Amino acid sequence: MNDQPKHPKKPRTSRQRYREFVKDYKHRRLDDPAEVDQGAKPDAPVRTDENAPTAEPEAPGRSTRREYTRAYLRFLWPHRYGVGTIFLFALVGAGLEMIEPLFMRFIVDRVLLNTALDTTSRLTYLHAAGAAFLGVVIVSKLASVLKDYRQKLLNTRVMLSLRRALYDRLLHLPLPKLWGMKTGGILSRLSGDVDTTTGLLQMAIVSPALSIVRLTIAIGVLLTLNWRLALMALAVIPGAVLMSFTFARRVRPIYRSVRKDVEAIDGRAGETFSGIRVVRAFGREMRELLDYMVGRHTVLRKELFAHRRELVLWTSWGLLVAGVNVVIVWYGGYLAVTGRASVGDIMAFQWYTFLLLGPVWNIVNSFSELQRSLAAMERVFEVLATDADKPDRPGALSAPSVVQEIRFEEVEFEYHEGRPVVRAFDVVVPGGSVVALVGRSGAGKTTVTDLVARFHDPTRGRILVNGVDLRDLRLRTYRDLLALVQQDVFLFDGTVRDNIAYGRPGAADAEVEDAARRANAHEFIVKLSEGYETVVGERGVRLSGGQQQRLAIARAILASPQILILDEATSNLDTESEQLIQASMAALLAGRTTFVIAHRLSTVRRADLILLMEDGRVTERGSHEELMAARGTYYGMVVRQMESHNPNVEEEWR
Repeated sequence: MNDQPKHPKKPRTSRQRYREFVKDYKHRRLDDPAEVDQGAKPDAPVRTDENAPTAEPEAPGRSTRREYTRAYLRFLWPHRYGVGTIFLFALVGAGLEMIEPLFMRFIVDRVLLNTALDTTSRLTYLHAAGAAFLGVVIVSKLASVLKDYRQKLLNTRVMLSLRRALYDRLLHLPLPKLWGMKTGGILSRLSGDVDTTTGLLQMAIVSPALSIVRLTIAIGVLLTLNWRLALMALAVIPGAVLMSFTFARRVRPIYRSVRKDVEAIDGRAGETFSGIRVVRAFGREMRELLDYMVGRHTVLRKELFAHRRELVLWTSWGLLVAGVNVVIVWYGGYLAVTGRASVGDIMAFQWYTFLLLGPVWNIVNSFSELQRSLAAMERVFEVLATDADKPDRPGALSAPSVVQEIRFEEVEFEYHEGRPVVRAFDVVVPGGSVVALVGRSGAGKTTVTDLVARFHDPTRGRILVNGVDLRDLRLRTYRDLLALVQQDVFLFDGTVRDNIAYGRPGAADAEVEDAARRANAHEFIVKLSEGYETVVGERGVRLSGGQQQRLAIARAILASPQILILDEATSNLDTESEQLIQASMAALLAGRTTFVIAHRLSTVRRADLILLMEDGRVTERGSHEELMAARGTYYGMVVRQMESHNPNVEEEWR
């Protein structure tokens, strides 16, 4: 009998996902839209570090949402004069628009129905009133055009400013936060969310303010013309506003869920095309297509779910507007028959009713867009409100120009509390020496080099450079001392020259070529179609693995760092290329403090200090000769590698 607990099956079809969402939507409290389910989560998170956690950002609560809104208003403060200009043009246009019905009232009552005037006088008054009417219309429309242009200009400036601030913050976020957001979430915030947030200026500030001005003017004129008709028209506004807020509160969580689903779908699509070779090798094209379409279909169902609720609002509003028109004509006709209103009053009243209900309708109609803008604004300012990675301490020092010593004092580090991956790491590294880190996968080697690069700070203990705690140095100046070459080489979609000179964009052509020669890359570069101007493609896809790695080594050579980190830097090189590059590696390592993670004996044995790590601890240390003489674990794994007669085999101890 199987006693293992049964796990509920994940919904696979869009219908199943949609039904699960609707069920959760209807049964959860709606007093805080953030508590509504955010939809189906992606099947598997992207992992870039086997020990690193991934975290999904939580939906903001009410107080956090208010803080984001205040932050957005502070963000708009530098653009206050632009907003003021928009309001000026809008007020001119709105004021003139409110005068227009009075011209019609004047023409009907004082000209057309005025029996005391003869034909010549009527035509004179008619032409004068018509000309003035036309002038008011032209000036009103001109003011509206200027307002729209200035608003478009302001929206563009706000969008660029917001996108710059967001991109800058994303570049400096802690790595676990970036891993939690994944590529799809990052791109979604930078593109769609920023564009939608920019609309908040119109939906939440400009449009409501202008609508209030229009309402105030319209109500004042209506009460002046006929207070009885005015009260009949105004009676519908409170109900319409209450209904709008009620529906908006129910629609907002749906759009938040849609944004989360779109982020997951886009992220998965990005992974699919980044790993297209794996997808094709395992014949998963149809599976990936199915997952993409199921996700998109689920989004479509949710959008229709929200649209059906909005239709109720729009239909109810249309009935209210039609009802008001019927009441004005009916009741206005009664007042005209009884002599308490003129025909011009009724016609002007209908026009003013349109001008009255128009702003209310604009507010109601913009609620759905406002909800999208608010949801996007929360996602953008959630990132902007996140602290940057390792901000400099007050009074932080510039990093030294020459590294004389790196000291680890009882360093421990843990990604998850209570589960350290580096333990009691106590090592002194003289400047200019080479330290090799060896051990099984998961022993903590890469984490140690991440601590050296200050991608993370120690949970306990400290790392000293020339006797100064790393955390007391300005991060930017310290990173200027570093260069990194990884096994998984990352090249940008640019030219060979651009990739080699990435760390020193102003390097001369001769310096770039010299670095390539020392990395044994010049020979294959000159054979490319355009030499150093050849575009390597995204992630260097047009080059072989060995060529990519030699470019990465050339990039490190050109950077001329004080601290060099080599993480399996020669693993993708064939034996001949590795032999050719060893001499240049010796020149690269000379005078630089180097941390090497490698499995090839030829790379490890030249190190000044070898650290054998197991379960985050250093279990053996010394030079190659000292460790071989000790005949411990290191000796055993070297013997196994030599017995394999194949130095390219990746041993278990890697």
